[in-house]
Amino acid sequence: MNTIEKVQDIIIRESTAIRQIPMGDQFEKAVCLIEKRVHKMNGKLIASGMGKAGQIAANIATTFSSTGTPAVFLHPSDAQHGDLGVIQSNDVLLLISNSGKTREILELVNLAGNLYDNLPIIVITGNPDSELAKMADITIPTGNPKEVCILGLTPSTSTTTMTVIGDIMVVLLMEKIGFTNKDYAKRHHGGYLGNKSREQANQQI
Repeated sequence: MNTIEKVQDIIIRESTAIRQIPMGDQFEKAVCLIEKRVHKMNGKLIASGMGKAGQIAANIATTFSSTGTPAVFLHPSDAQHGDLGVIQSNDVLLLISNSGKTREILELVNLAGNLYDNLPIIVITGNPDSELAKMADITIPTGNPKEVCILGLTPSTSTTTMTVIGDIMVVLLMEKIGFTNKDYAKRHHGGYLGNKSREQANQQI
């Protein structure tokens, strides 16, 4: 294959993985749980993951925050050195691990449980039969796609599906809470998006 053909093949494999994300009631359950804990109980979403999954978790947290759902990223290692204190009794945990075996995330579950009983847990994973999934109240499987990395090791396709799952939850929750351009503008004072949201909000008046 030449370069263009290789690029097309990667795009096809990534898009196929997205289309094969398992569908079910897990998305509705996750969104309802986040709405209950954050918007009705004044809690927040605590997202966490290790390595590449952690970067996805951080992105999901900032996207939720910018669209009306308070969320923070908690690094699982830093949690063991005091940052666990960010967790409150009415929060909800969103944990991401492709293998479902990430030691630091499993430890975080136990640490959080020692801090507050019955903290609800949402897990995004490629292994719905894993130890982490069994700890979860809601498990959202990625479909465990094969990585496009030529070694089959580097998180690539798996992180693509994780990102899409995060986007799905964000959009569904925006609809559920009736998030508007005016709401968006309040959270984006500067930059292109801030200006655009204010323009759109003014047009709707």
